[in-house]
Amino acid sequence: MYGRHELKHYINAADYAQLRARLRIVTQADEHAGEDGGYTVRSLYFDNYADKAVVEKLYGLSRREKFRLRYYNGDTSYIRLEKKRKANRLCYKQSAPLMAEQCVALLTGDYECIKLPEAPLLMELYTKIRSQNLRPRNIVEYRREVYKYRAGNVRITLDSNIRTSNFVKGFLNPQLTTIPATQAIIMEIKYDGFMPDIISDILQISCRNQTEFSKYVVARLV
Repeated sequence: MYGRHELKHYINAADYAQLRARLRIVTQADEHAGEDGGYTVRSLYFDNYADKAVVEKLYGLSRREKFRLRYYNGDTSYIRLEKKRKANRLCYKQSAPLMAEQCVALLTGDYECIKLPEAPLLMELYTKIRSQNLRPRNIVEYRREVYKYRAGNVRITLDSNIRTSNFVKGFLNPQLTTIPATQAIIMEIKYDGFMPDIISDILQISCRNQTEFSKYVVARLV
């Protein structure tokens, strides 16, 4: 598993319109995007009663991790458990499939369903549920557009309409009521060893303020 660079920037509506027009010329759109060019992401984050993940983010600790469940466009037949870890300014991500039945069990407090030695990531979450008291804490949902550029393995995402709910048992419910978490539009840029000049020029990275924005933390502070 290798680490990737990750940059985040706030953008406004005018920036958004200009960036997506430029990106469509030189990048590949995500193959899972709908007719409008985007898709819906719904995530469920785990944290403990001391809000470990929130505190680590707010303090800007150089080494931190968080676990989440995620699916796209309301399709609960494809649910992933993801662990996102940050170390020395690089981001690492692991993922593993999760059955809807396992997800339902987790949401109702039956954590034994992921006690599976043959599935290391599920087993790690189970261990930390027991040792760190991790629990499902908050749902975050938003619209995402993804643009890819092969050189540097660049992936640019534009996230908007960020909404939240603390009714974790409704994670799989397509009719779940959510509330706005922020009006911000967030541009995330991920790449491997280098950022191609053509992408840097299009995004005008040097002209933008980088942020440590976290959709989970913002949702928790609503």
